[in-house]
Amino acid sequence: MNLNYNYWYFQNAFTPEQCDRIIKMGMKENFEFGEVNRNQTEGIKDYSEKDKENLFATRNSHISWINEPWIYNILKKYIDSANSRAGWNFDWDWTEMLQFTKYDVGQFYDWHPDQHHYVYPEDDTNENMRGKYRKLSTTLLLNDPSEFKGGELEFHFNRKETKVAEELSTKGTLVVFPAFVYHRVREVTEGTRYSLVSWSIGAPFR
Repeated sequence: MNLNYNYWYFQNAFTPEQCDRIIKMGMKENFEFGEVNRNQTEGIKDYSEKDKENLFATRNSHISWINEPWIYNILKKYIDSANSRAGWNFDWDWTEMLQFTKYDVGQFYDWHPDQHHYVYPEDDTNENMRGKYRKLSTTLLLNDPSEFKGGELEFHFNRKETKVAEELSTKGTLVVFPAFVYHRVREVTEGTRYSLVSWSIGAPFR
């Protein structure tokens, strides 16, 4: 698939006060290690030592989960706007639970896409997700870039690497991108980087 835009961004999508509120909510929840292909296991406790070694070679971060309607309401208008203005025009109708992510010094997330196909058993209660694909991802920068070094968001698609630096120079900036686009968060070398990630899903591509 050819894309005119690998990502679309909005500065000041969330106010500083809203960002601080999200950080407080995320920090109150129980943290866990971010996983790769999370749905394939019951959690990191099920990984072998070799699996954990491979996991941390790809991803090293702490996460918690947030489910707040007011955040979804704000996100939706920006996701719809980016989807239209970037010319992706993907059909989507549900956003998964929000992932609060904390990157401390030495933590990172190497190259990966966010693609996932939700094939749930018939007795699963979340009918909003069954049989759907991740189509659009977002990442919201929750703290000021002056509070950390490193942690740059980068994209790689169609043999083109793109650094998202100037665009993420403001607390409250939201970046929207197709879930199949490879991206990474480089290692944080000073301070702590906070972000909020979401994935919006819909029926299979046609």
